[in-house]
Amino acid sequence: MSSPGPALSQGFGYGIILGVGFGFALFMILLSHILKRFNNEVQTSEMFNTAGRTMKSGIVAAAVVSSWTWAATLLQSSGVCYRYGVSGPFWYASGATVQILLFATLAITLKKRAPNAHTFLEVIRARYGTPAHLTFTVFGLVTNVLVSLMLIAGGAATVNALTGVHAVAAIFLMPIPVVAYTFVGGLKAAFITDYVHGVVLFIIIITFALTTYATSDVLGSPSAVYDLLVEAARRHPVEGNQDGSYLTMRSQGGVIFFVINIVGNFGTVFLDNGYYNKAIAAHPVHALPGYIMGGLAWFAIPWLTATTLGLAALALESNPRFPTFPERMTESQVSAGLALPYAAVALLGKGGAAATLILVFMAVTSAFNSELVATSSIFTYDIYRTYVNPAARGKRLIYTSHVCMVAYAAAICCISIGLWYNGISMGFLYLLMGVLISAAVIPATLTLLWSGQNSWAATLSPILGTSCAVVAWLVTASKTCGELTVECTGSNDPMLAGNVTALLSPVVFVPLFCFLFGGLQRYDWKSMMQIRKADDHDVLQSSGLDAEAQREAERADQQTFDEEQRKLNKAYRIACVATISM
Repeated sequence: MSSPGPALSQGFGYGIILGVGFGFALFMILLSHILKRFNNEVQTSEMFNTAGRTMKSGIVAAAVVSSWTWAATLLQSSGVCYRYGVSGPFWYASGATVQILLFATLAITLKKRAPNAHTFLEVIRARYGTPAHLTFTVFGLVTNVLVSLMLIAGGAATVNALTGVHAVAAIFLMPIPVVAYTFVGGLKAAFITDYVHGVVLFIIIITFALTTYATSDVLGSPSAVYDLLVEAARRHPVEGNQDGSYLTMRSQGGVIFFVINIVGNFGTVFLDNGYYNKAIAAHPVHALPGYIMGGLAWFAIPWLTATTLGLAALALESNPRFPTFPERMTESQVSAGLALPYAAVALLGKGGAAATLILVFMAVTSAFNSELVATSSIFTYDIYRTYVNPAARGKRLIYTSHVCMVAYAAAICCISIGLWYNGISMGFLYLLMGVLISAAVIPATLTLLWSGQNSWAATLSPILGTSCAVVAWLVTASKTCGELTVECTGSNDPMLAGNVTALLSPVVFVPLFCFLFGGLQRYDWKSMMQIRKADDHDVLQSSGLDAEAQREAERADQQTFDEEQRKLNKAYRIACVATISM
């Protein structure tokens, strides 16, 4: 079946991508100059990569919500709802909320035990040395690459479906304004734009919800949606759902997706340096409440989006206003995340298409700028300053961050084009990510929480766990389908086997390697405290900032350190209680 024609013109698509994006870039350039002029704020390497370590809980929560709202959050959740009915949005949202709430404990622990760290990989190196550091650097970068590919692939598919802009053009153009304003403002730019993006996202999502359940002339009430979903279940019942209904929580496919979802998302939170960046940037007192508020607030986004537009897609498929009428959406269209834009077009016509385009663009750019800072800080501090130029000072570190940011964005664009032409969709990547990265979750967590894990266990467990996961994934696919294709390897059973194996295999490997190679480590946490900040005196001197003001700021930092440690100890106890309770 051919795809329906775009609801908007190509000019509108290019206008959103370039106009809105460069509007944010100009805003951040202006804001950076204002902060320098009136707040004596200088863009040092520390400020670029850590935002000064002074962010408050409200903006931390907004940044967590915005960074965790990928294109997949909106598109994939609606697709899951389209497949499994009302259970899908709940399983999607709950399966990706718990990680943020649990990560609050790691955030506080990182602030407490490594107050000067720039990335979580520096902590790995401080404790275990080079082999483990290189292992986790690979896993960290793979995580960032997978997340970035999902963002760009999902965004490009939506732009192409709604406006006719060629996917390759969208892939190359979407990152440009993001690179521009992140290049200027660094991590603080990510925080500020995350807040603005979040406001726009909530306005559009609430508009869709009110239209679907209150004002639409084709739906307009919960009872109308209910009746149409009952009728849809009669026409095409859901295999594995009780009575084939879209209105039941008893869904075999939904539960399988939940397990895959929760396993994969542990990897993308606990191994994504972007979330550690936000913990590092937060003021010590505000890290815990910021992450808890952000995790709880985020639940509403995929749940409301999917229960609105995913169910609307099911209800309106038989309506001539639906883009694929009289046919159902194909599996490739669902996997590409097109349930949401097609439902929006059926509800609001061109207005719905425009709102969807802005919604997805905001989700892509807000999350992608976080990935840019995350990867550039890894290349700058964990590769360049660690192995290439240990004596690098502020100006050189900023230059390295800028170069790595541009190079990373270009590489992601090239890989995304290859995936597009080979039919690898956002949905496939979303399910695959846990297979490739989740074996490092438990070793990474134990690095901060348990003094007994030795370097052998930390280094080898992720590698062997991933190997076992890939074998389990491909063997299950071969046994299930008899062949290895994108469609077969992307189905539920193979992905379930691979994801669960990846996450749980270190439960076996970590104790085994601790027993075989020297026993438990009795780590005292002191080497983490010795991680040093970057030397930014060259940047400060060239900025014209008063030298006495610089020294006064340094003395104030030292005086507040002990007080912050006391507050962190209290927050750590609260976080541990919250984690055990959950």
